[in-house]
Amino acid sequence: MGSGRTVAVYGAYGHTGRFVVAELWDRGFVPVLSGRDPEQLRALAASRPGLEARPATVDDPASLDRALAGAAAVINCAGPFAATAAPVIEAALRAGIPYVDVAAEIEANLDTFTQFADRARAAGAVVIPAMAFYGGLGDLLVTAAMGDWTAADEAHIAYGLDRWHPTAGTRAAGKVSRERRDGRRVRYTAGRLEYRDDAPPTVNWPFPDPLGHRAVIGDFTMTDVVTVPSHLAIPEVRTYMTVEAARDLAAPDTPTPAAVDGLGRSAQTFLVDVLVRSGGEERRAVASGQDIYAVSAPLAVEAVHQVLTGRTRTVGVASAGAAFDAPGFLRALSAHISLELSR
Repeated sequence: MGSGRTVAVYGAYGHTGRFVVAELWDRGFVPVLSGRDPEQLRALAASRPGLEARPATVDDPASLDRALAGAAAVINCAGPFAATAAPVIEAALRAGIPYVDVAAEIEANLDTFTQFADRARAAGAVVIPAMAFYGGLGDLLVTAAMGDWTAADEAHIAYGLDRWHPTAGTRAAGKVSRERRDGRRVRYTAGRLEYRDDAPPTVNWPFPDPLGHRAVIGDFTMTDVVTVPSHLAIPEVRTYMTVEAARDLAAPDTPTPAAVDGLGRSAQTFLVDVLVRSGGEERRAVASGQDIYAVSAPLAVEAVHQVLTGRTRTVGVASAGAAFDAPGFLRALSAHISLELSR
């Protein structure tokens, strides 16, 4: 096991990785900078004197072991996670430390649950995939909205993004996912993933103010269809995306995010509207904030903090909602998101 305030960040120089490093630093952790490119690591270390750079590649287990040596936990920010998650989890298991990642790839997160559930549980290890805006935040909101319900008929997660300027990592991960599913789209219905060749529908979603009614792409499926059903008895989990954001993501010439404040955040705003139905009853949870990549950092770092302070509910591979007290976790993010729960 590592010393309590040292956290390795794999993919530290990437767009989200830099936010994670800054969040760790601001919260009194000592980030260890790791990733595949020694030059980018050295440049990042030079911008934060005193931090150590440890290059490592996923095809060299010994280099990963050196990168994680002495760390209390590791946060994997390096996509595509189809290539990085398993090797870094293996290294975390060898080191006996918790693993957290920010993967938004449906297939990569399925792989993590499938390949490591038994081993991580047997080792008493904590492995938390998708601890980010997609997968983690939605799961926490659904879990919080459920409250004392043990099951529900359906969960709807509507993403109200005013724009989406994707990073190079987002584009690369999306390409890998499309190739793995042969270009088909996916949705979670009747308790299983269903792959389809038809075009997704465009529907209207009644977001709360200030967004109001907006056109959204129905079955714009994100990794919430992995995290939510992993621990909640909900046979229908649907996700939606505002048309404007979906159009940005699809366009090959949409620029990457541009910083507009001292924290490095873009001007992008988001509102995540969660609706859970059981019988004739409905419960709702809403979160809003700025910059989906930037907000992934406090989600991942808070997860590490709660794991290291013994506030997890389970061991093994677990989604955010299964691992933590969802309302309490969301309240801990009050500096980064506005939250409204209604039951």
